[in-house]
Amino acid sequence: MTATTFAARTGGSRQLAGTGTLLRFALRRDRVMIPVWVAVNALMVLSMPSSLKTLYATPADRADLIHQLSTNASLRALIGPVFDDNFGALTAWRVGVYAGALAAVTSLLVVVRHTRDEEESGRQELLSSGMVGRRAPLTAGLLAAAVANAALALLITAGLATYGAAGALLFALGIFGVGMVFATMAAIIAQLTESARLARGLTAAVLGAAFVLRAAGDSATTDGSSILTWLSPLGWLENTRAFADNHAWVLLLFIVATAVQAAAAYTLAGRRDIGMSFLPTRPGPAQGKLASAGALAWRLQRGSVLGWSIGFFLAGVIYGGLTDGAADLVGNNKQAREMFERMGGHAALTDAFLASTIGLMGLIAALYVVASVLRLNGEETSARAEPLLAAAVGRLRWAAGHLTIAFGGAALLMLLTGLGFAAGYGKKLGPILGACLVQVPAIWVIGAVAVLLYGLLPRAATAAWGVAGAVLLIGWVGPALNLPQTLLDISPFGHLPKMPGGEMAWTPVLVLTALAVALVTAGLAGLRRRDMTT
Repeated sequence: MTATTFAARTGGSRQLAGTGTLLRFALRRDRVMIPVWVAVNALMVLSMPSSLKTLYATPADRADLIHQLSTNASLRALIGPVFDDNFGALTAWRVGVYAGALAAVTSLLVVVRHTRDEEESGRQELLSSGMVGRRAPLTAGLLAAAVANAALALLITAGLATYGAAGALLFALGIFGVGMVFATMAAIIAQLTESARLARGLTAAVLGAAFVLRAAGDSATTDGSSILTWLSPLGWLENTRAFADNHAWVLLLFIVATAVQAAAAYTLAGRRDIGMSFLPTRPGPAQGKLASAGALAWRLQRGSVLGWSIGFFLAGVIYGGLTDGAADLVGNNKQAREMFERMGGHAALTDAFLASTIGLMGLIAALYVVASVLRLNGEETSARAEPLLAAAVGRLRWAAGHLTIAFGGAALLMLLTGLGFAAGYGKKLGPILGACLVQVPAIWVIGAVAVLLYGLLPRAATAAWGVAGAVLLIGWVGPALNLPQTLLDISPFGHLPKMPGGEMAWTPVLVLTALAVALVTAGLAGLRRRDMTT
């Protein structure tokens, strides 16, 4: 071994010093978040075959479904093409894109949290003053994401193996690949930006672009062969054709993309100082624009509000455009009709479809309100709140700025969803807006639980993600599995009137609103009395 080779190897070893310790620390910090996100994703996938067996029990039902997908470009854009009529292939068609997207979200959150978040809080500088290599934090973050994706892949492989072991493994590896592509993408963006918030937002924007590319490609072709589909990692996942043709070679795309992006991230990490970024940070606004706690909260969260708002409006337009085709998709399928009625109420099929999809958007909006509320926890643990509170700003006024954006933003999202639905459907503006705004009290209850946890048990505040995930799982999968109503009623969304099409019931709306107010009040009372953490 030459001296140059030895130096290179020992230098590389020093670059990764402390990786194992940082990985264990990362997994300990994420001992709630990672299991919750993995469990929600796995249950979404593994619960689907039984639902599909109920909806499409006969070969004729499945043949009719495939025919409808071949002639309905909007549905292909939303879900993707189907490549076989066996239940494994139908499962991959129905939830593959969304499972991949959820794995991508989990990965980007984990990577940014253990890289840019640590630098932004100042903790990484302290760690790096010890025996920690320059690239160890990045490696630990990527390995933590790999652990989360591997756990998900193992669960999916084991759960779907009865429908074909090769297909189950290929499908699981495809989802693992999507997760790692966006983990390494987040690693690159975390090197380029100085803000963890911006890093998460930009990576999420890339994910959104990948979804749009796949949707545009799938709407143009019936077999996923469009060049637009192949430009998206989500398109690669569907083109593995798990449980059908089993195109294992597509996995090479995930391997190459992950390797290239990881190499780029490591190169960038070795060429910058801790806390710095390659993209310059713009100077802040004039002092008068940040003269209040509310103005500062808006400054910190406006990008998130804008991104969620655009996404919800566009989703409303897409779902609204699918409404007229809902009857064609269901056709004479009694089971599918009953599922829509269970989710959307015993109204006309079109109204039931609208109610079920609007309810789904409400469930997703609950994720926004939790993320926005927990921004308080992030400001506190990063020690940015302490200097602010040391001045003439009380805790309640500081918290009120963020909570106004969280709860007001949730109402704004549902309003924009209603406008999007009305624009896509072209009818029933008033009833659709009413149906969207009815979701708001239930969303507020989930946000209020996050406030309660943050105010009373700040170290357990991230458990609010578990609450939101459980509610999402119950609302999304419960009706398809024909779960008993008592279980569905655990979710606040289970008590809302099914609109449009159903009768308006003010009692549950008012009760949920009062419950949200009570929980927020209790949480703020706890925040006012407890010590601030660092």
